[in-house]
Amino acid sequence: MADNWDGSFDLGSQSDESSQFERLYLEPIYDAFVCPLTKQVMRDPVTLENGQTFEREAIEKWFKECRESARKMVCPLTLKELKSTDLKPSIALRNTIEEWTARNEAVQIDMARRSLNLGSSDSDILQALKCVQYVCQKSRSNKHIPRNAGLIPLVVDMLKSSSRKVRCKTLETLRIVVEDDDENKKMLAEGDTVRTIVKFLSHELSKEREEAVSLLYELSKSETLCEKIGSINGAILILVGMTSSNSEDLLTVEKADKTLENLEKCENNVRQMAENGRLQPLLTQLLEGPPETKLSMAAYLGELVLNNDVKVIVAKTVGLSLINIMRNGNIQSREAALKALNQISSYEASAKVLIEAGILPPLVKDLFAVGSNLLPMRLKEVSATILANVVSSGYDCDSIPVGSDHQTLVSEDIVHNLLHLISNTGPAIECKLLQVLVGLTNSPTTVVNVVSAIKSSGAAISLVQFIEAPQRDLRLASIKLLKNLSPLMGQELADALRGSVGQLSSLIKVISENIGISEEQAAAVGLLAELPERDLGLTRQMLDEGAFQMIFSRVVRIRQGETRGSRFVTPFLEGLVQVLARVTFVLADEPDCIAFCREENVAALFIELLQANGLDNVQMISATALENLSLESKNLTTLPELPAPGFCASIFTCFSKQQVITGLCRLHRGTCSLKESFCLLEGQAVAKLVALLDHTNEKVVEAALAALSTLLDDGVDIEQGVTVLYEVEGIKPILDVLLEKRTDNLRRRAVWAVERLLRTEDIAYEVSGDPNVTTALVDAFQHADYRTRQIAERALKHVDKIPNFSGIFPNMG
Repeated sequence: MADNWDGSFDLGSQSDESSQFERLYLEPIYDAFVCPLTKQVMRDPVTLENGQTFEREAIEKWFKECRESARKMVCPLTLKELKSTDLKPSIALRNTIEEWTARNEAVQIDMARRSLNLGSSDSDILQALKCVQYVCQKSRSNKHIPRNAGLIPLVVDMLKSSSRKVRCKTLETLRIVVEDDDENKKMLAEGDTVRTIVKFLSHELSKEREEAVSLLYELSKSETLCEKIGSINGAILILVGMTSSNSEDLLTVEKADKTLENLEKCENNVRQMAENGRLQPLLTQLLEGPPETKLSMAAYLGELVLNNDVKVIVAKTVGLSLINIMRNGNIQSREAALKALNQISSYEASAKVLIEAGILPPLVKDLFAVGSNLLPMRLKEVSATILANVVSSGYDCDSIPVGSDHQTLVSEDIVHNLLHLISNTGPAIECKLLQVLVGLTNSPTTVVNVVSAIKSSGAAISLVQFIEAPQRDLRLASIKLLKNLSPLMGQELADALRGSVGQLSSLIKVISENIGISEEQAAAVGLLAELPERDLGLTRQMLDEGAFQMIFSRVVRIRQGETRGSRFVTPFLEGLVQVLARVTFVLADEPDCIAFCREENVAALFIELLQANGLDNVQMISATALENLSLESKNLTTLPELPAPGFCASIFTCFSKQQVITGLCRLHRGTCSLKESFCLLEGQAVAKLVALLDHTNEKVVEAALAALSTLLDDGVDIEQGVTVLYEVEGIKPILDVLLEKRTDNLRRRAVWAVERLLRTEDIAYEVSGDPNVTTALVDAFQHADYRTRQIAERALKHVDKIPNFSGIFPNMG
């Protein structure tokens, strides 16, 4: 067949491929068929007044050029002037040419049919495909020819060719065949052809990929084929990926985008696009579609998993529309809108957008509404979830009125209604409503109002009871709420927990669970940590239930590295240490606490925790616990028993000799140990506490200074305490704390400690020459509170900056 395709004849403006097919004739070309101007077979022959025949388009162009150049209207062949430029259609000639063309095209089609099989050579297949293209492009009315000749299935089979060139030409041919012809599109879509075309989309950066996109674009113009294209697994995903690719050819990206626009005619396709990150079609239909489409799109939006950035876009685009549906729609529409809003509101930034769009008033109204058009409880649960989401966003909810009397979410009436709902609904909605209160109490500006409403309603005991709930989510929400409330109503919560109902046991059980470290455990121990540390009854009950032994064990295991990687490990450890420190606040009143501290060597653990760098709260709490333990040391030290003097020594003092007992504690003048009497000196804790005086956190410095001050307290040998501090180079750091004047509390403690240090003459002498220290003492003497001014005055007397009148007036009080 290749020998019959003569490509040497040039027909001027026509393409090379077209000329090849016009040269393949069964019958010879008659001269009368060829236009003298174009040298091509005429399609619309017309005759001039002189009898010469031309292609209409060609002769009209000739006359136009004559007019534009101001030349005479002449015949192109005879060059003789024409009296008239009228054109007379040569109908007989045109019919003859069409019949001749049809006979020859039939030959071409027949030859193409014989060549379109995988057994033919690539060159024959390519020529056959070009023939099909030529026939279709010659006239739109020719599109039926390949269909009627049965060529479309044969062309489709060429997609299986091993030649990339053949496959590309096949895709191109199919595109030309189906352009503007619904019947050809319908025939092409039969079987798995569309699926095969979609597979070519996965050919990265190839000509096949480009041709496949162009073909799908043509097919997508048929509404009946849109559903079929979308139903092919991966088709929409790949097309969406192509539209966002930076490596694709711009024309290919444009074709992919237009294909997707055509596919939007089908709702299922719109859903798939949304699922694969192309949300705009869904949002557009939700905004502009008919009611049933809006309902469908809203319902599907509620099922989608959206990333956080997309949630913000969705909230800005359709948030207000969804809120209006939630406010005014029927139950079915409101359900769809609520589920979509639930999805969108789960990110802080998008939740804030919804608040600004006015979501709070209708949400609160839905939750508290009674009577007709009442939301079923399952939808109230969704409303509560959305409310919990938006309240947790950090937005100032106190500034937004939600009630008829301009109440806000933290108004007493609203909080009372929330508490009432919590007490009269099922676990699922109870959990969400508790989360609403958690969000409201996370803010220091709104927690006060919530606490006031809870106290006025007497709901504390009811809230504490949720600690025993079997549902983990409900239990977690209640514990987090109580933790937020505890700084402002700690005693009320402690009283509620102290009863015999079992809530305290439930809290301890949660903390003791050996399942890693959960958010619930961190919240539970945080709640216990915030309760009044000097509540003796609560501490005794915890001691009786073995809570402190369990907590001590967990702290040790965490320090040994048994629990790592949990994001809750730091708040959990801080809470454990703070709860453990409770035992040190009641040592004087509870012998069992002393016994526990001795048995577990609690002081040693707190000394170790002083070096928990990066955990400021742990270091602060540990220093405070060591202060409490050290204050009790003077009461726990075993004082030596001196033997009674003999008879002669009791009468004649010259016979008496003071006995010297070695091995006694310099500070407490008795037998001390870290484990038994909690002596900081014996526990080598002094240097570690001094190191903390240089900490950047003022609270850590204050706690460390308070612990060190126990070495200078009444009831111990103050002179020896000063010596101990001198030996560990602790004098200057204490003076530096005074000089820095970071907080009033630090200055108060520093002035007290410095006054004790200055009772030692050598130190007083050294300090008297330091103007900075004396200036700091003078400043405290002039501006501090009354008690601190008195102590500063005594300190200034030690360095002779204020006269000591006691020597002049010995009888003055």
